[in-house]
Amino acid sequence: MNSPAQLEMFDMDEPAPVLNGMYYEKKTNKFVSYVNGRRHFEVTIGRCLGDKAWKEKTMRERAI
Repeated sequence: MNSPAQLEMFDMDEPAPVLNGMYYEKKTNKFVSYVNGRRHFEVTIGRCLGDKAWKEKTMRERAI
């Protein structure tokens, strides 16, 4: 007969990172704002108020 095995239900090693700030979402092709890990609002590239350099940098460095 097999002995019971203990299963790890909760992995407490490292918490998942919480998103905060503006990100570029590849799937929807929009800039998305997150606050405490929750989606706050989204805006299209044309309606976003950042300058061209900021948009390109955000699309390159903060894409999700």
